[in-house]
Amino acid sequence: MRLTTKGRFAVTAMIDLALRQHSGPVTLAAISQRQNISLSYLEQLFGKLRRHELVESVRGPGGGYSLARLARNVTVADIIFAVDEPLDATSCGGKRDCTSGNDGKSGKCMTHELWATLNRKMVDYLDSVSLQDLVDQQRVRQLQEANQEKACSAVRVDRLGGASPVGTATANTAERPRPARAAA
Repeated sequence: MRLTTKGRFAVTAMIDLALRQHSGPVTLAAISQRQNISLSYLEQLFGKLRRHELVESVRGPGGGYSLARLARNVTVADIIFAVDEPLDATSCGGKRDCTSGNDGKSGKCMTHELWATLNRKMVDYLDSVSLQDLVDQQRVRQLQEANQEKACSAVRVDRLGGASPVGTATANTAERPRPARAAA
């Protein structure tokens, strides 16, 4: 059992949309470029997301997509199910005809309940994670990366001798006495 690219891309695109919708509708072309997801694939996914009333489309100049609900009211399970992503670990697809004996009768395999329980736990977990949770995680990550970049830039500049903390002087920048000029 694994989550396919359809589910992964749908969740990624929804996070991207939620992060940027404060500026107005977000185009699929922009999401495609930022997330390296095919535009035609996004169009298919967003058609399904729209039909499930997770996103709204705005036509015309300045158009694009926005969330149809608050991010805190959209779960990962909502997104996964909207794009028809199967979350089923059973070999029978939940039909309970996992095995056929020599007598030709079908029934549940010996591990059917194990996999059915896993399915329920996966859905419960994905239903407990909101889109807002993922957006908040992404914002924290972006802040951490920006702070790391600032720290690295400050170290690079200091190593090049270009900057030092205010109020201090390094050996290279300390003032030296100037020779006296001869009177003209």
